[in-house]
Amino acid sequence: MKQEYTVNEPQELLPFLSEKFPDTSRSKVKELLAHSVYVNGRRTSQFNFPLQRGMKVTIEKVTGNDRLRPRDLDIVYEDQHLFVVNKHEGLLSYSKNPADKTVITVLNQYLEASHRRCFAHVVHRLDRDTAGLLLVAKSKEVSRQFEQDWKQTVHDRAYVALLWGHPQPPQGEYRSWLTDGEICVLSSPTDNGGKLAVSHYRTVRTSRRYALVEFQLDTGRRNQIRVHAREMGHPVVHDPMYGYKDDISPVNRLCLHAYRLGFTHPVTGKKLEFKTPVPPEFERLINTI
Repeated sequence: MKQEYTVNEPQELLPFLSEKFPDTSRSKVKELLAHSVYVNGRRTSQFNFPLQRGMKVTIEKVTGNDRLRPRDLDIVYEDQHLFVVNKHEGLLSYSKNPADKTVITVLNQYLEASHRRCFAHVVHRLDRDTAGLLLVAKSKEVSRQFEQDWKQTVHDRAYVALLWGHPQPPQGEYRSWLTDGEICVLSSPTDNGGKLAVSHYRTVRTSRRYALVEFQLDTGRRNQIRVHAREMGHPVVHDPMYGYKDDISPVNRLCLHAYRLGFTHPVTGKKLEFKTPVPPEFERLINTI
């Protein structure tokens, strides 16, 4: 069951919910916020989330098995062979250390709690601080099918990033050779024995300080977009590794999101397309500053 409300004036999320549910105790409203509130399609539990005019707040009341669904990611699609999930920032995709909390451990807990006889297997990864769409297989066989024919199977994988300044030209291609350094990924404009990385970018909107830019990758190297954005002279907003040391943005997350994913199902052969909204933090900055 869903209830949707449009924000008419700027205010924080908790007071907004209290106004919509005047007969509900504050503790019950907080419980609702912990599990069932979405802003512009993205689940949030931040009680002081700054709502802006025109935003959509959705309340999704859940019962039964829905309460088993993970809180650290959103399950966008699930069938007997695979998941498509929307990973939240701050969560690892995968780790060799079984004690680490990752997309795989979270999904395995969900599968166990709902009595499924299968396990999650990583197909591809996102950086810890990058949010967005991620493919996860329910068997090694399906994971291998993706790996063996990745370029033919996955036909659309796009990111949206908020960058400092305005890239010139506003769209184009950036390529370099990347190598893993002791602390971060190093980039070279010429072949130095590293791995070739090719990024295509397109500026979607600009404000005085920022540009909202879509990236599509020919290659999927570690930190590729973040490194290329820095090399272009327009680093990703709030990037602690490759961005400005004196980043003064009013957000507390890396502004990079894997927002579109399209692939051919390796078992059914059906073409599937998924898209998530641009995160509200990005929209707020690009629309106001």
